[in-house]
Amino acid sequence: MATLRNLKIKTSTCKRIVKELRSYEKEVEKEAAKTADMKEKGADPYDLKQQENVLAESRMMVPDCHKRLETALADLKATLAELKESDEPGAEIGEAESTIAEVEAVVKPTED
Repeated sequence: MATLRNLKIKTSTCKRIVKELRSYEKEVEKEAAKTADMKEKGADPYDLKQQENVLAESRMMVPDCHKRLETALADLKATLAELKESDEPGAEIGEAESTIAEVEAVVKPTED
């Protein structure tokens, strides 16, 4: 049975994963710029290879984060639907709905 506490937890999870995703995207941009800078300056091949590995690792985290976000969003929607059926009042429901809208805005552009 879904409770307001579970809804609040799932809402916070979605918010955290969105924050994480944005952080990984910024990290990829930063590491890509650093790699390009190292190539321009003719850095040591070993250092360049290590930097490319760091960049590849950062890029792998973005799709993983998207999958976790989609899973968390589905959980949140299911819990919200359950609570709406039971007509449970609470401010958490409005917060969950706004979080769902925010998460869908983040997820949808990547699906196109």
